[in-house]
Amino acid sequence: MNDDAPGTLVAIVEDDAAIAEGLALNLRLEGYRTFVVSDGETAWRRITSDAPDLVLLDITLPEQSGLWVLEQMRVADIHAPVIVLSARQNEYDKVAALRLGADDYVTKPFAVAELLARVDAVLRRSRAASKVGETATESRSTSREDPVVDSGPILRFGEIVVNLDTRTVTRAGKPVRLTHLEFELLRFFCVSPLRVYSREQLLREVWGLRQAGPARTVDNFLAQLRTKLEVDPDQPRHLLTVRGSGYRFVPG
Repeated sequence: MNDDAPGTLVAIVEDDAAIAEGLALNLRLEGYRTFVVSDGETAWRRITSDAPDLVLLDITLPEQSGLWVLEQMRVADIHAPVIVLSARQNEYDKVAALRLGADDYVTKPFAVAELLARVDAVLRRSRAASKVGETATESRSTSREDPVVDSGPILRFGEIVVNLDTRTVTRAGKPVRLTHLEFELLRFFCVSPLRVYSREQLLREVWGLRQAGPARTVDNFLAQLRTKLEVDPDQPRHLLTVRGSGYRFVPG
C-alpha cells in the first residue's frame, strides 16, 4: 500500500473498457481514488471539473485524441502529471506526447505492476517539484553576486524571468509558453547552475526515471528550451552542451 495514496485522484482516460476497469481496480487496491472516461471531450470536461492529481491517458480515443486532451491541459495551465498509454510504438508519437508536456509514455501491452510503479514515481516527483521553489529560496543566497535568484520565487538570468509560484516565464518582458516538463527542466537548471549533468542524471532528477530512459528525450527538450529562451539557439549562452558529458546551465 502506498502511504501517500489515500485521497489521490487518478483519471483513467481509456476507451477499452477491460483495460480501464482493470486499471481502476488495481489503483483502488493501492488506495487511489479513480474515475474512468472513454472519449477525449468528456475527459477534458472531467479533468477541468474534478482536478485529478494524475491522468492516465490513452492516445487513440473517440471524439478527440489523447494528444488533444494533453494539449488542452497544458494550454490551460493544468499541470497535473500525465502518463500516456498507447499501443503506438513509433518515436514520433512519443516525442509528440513529451513535447506537449507528458510526464511518461508507456507502450501497450504493459505490466500492471510496472505501471503502478510509474504512477508512484511520477506522483512523488510532482510532489517534490512543488517544493523546489521553497528549497531554492532557503538554500541559495539572494545577494547581488547571485545572477540567478532575485528574491522569493523569482529567478532571473539574462532577459529571462521565471516565476516559480505562477509557473510563468518571460523573455525581455514578453511571455514564453513552456510545457510542464520544459518548465521543470528549466527550474532544475536555475536552482542547480554551473554543474554538469549527464542525460541519465537529468532523466532521473527531472523525469523521475530510476532506470535508463531515452537519452534523445533530453536532447529534444534542451533544443526546445534553447529555441524559446536563447537569443541564438545555435550559439547558446546559458544552456550549454558539454561534449561527452551532458549539459550545464550558465546564468551569466
